[in-house]
Amino acid sequence: MAELKVALVSAERAIWQGTAKSVVAKTPEGDVGILPGHSPVLALLLDAPLRIETTEGTKVLVAVHGGFFSVDSDQVNVIA
Repeated sequence: MAELKVALVSAERAIWQGTAKSVVAKTPEGDVGILPGHSPVLALLLDAPLRIETTEGTKVLVAVHGGFFSVDSDQVNVIA
């Protein structure tokens, strides 16, 4: 089964890291859903929850107050 490798960091520290089935983030263009195999993207984040569904099925909600994220080769990096 394909999965995403997700790293969520702030300016001070790493917040969460793990594997996920999906990530949903709010950008100025609207909500962006990321699944394995997604094309590369770089986007700004708005003040809104970041939703992560782990490979174990756990749902993780993280308060995000701006930042950006990138996706490339099933690696999602969130700097918030």
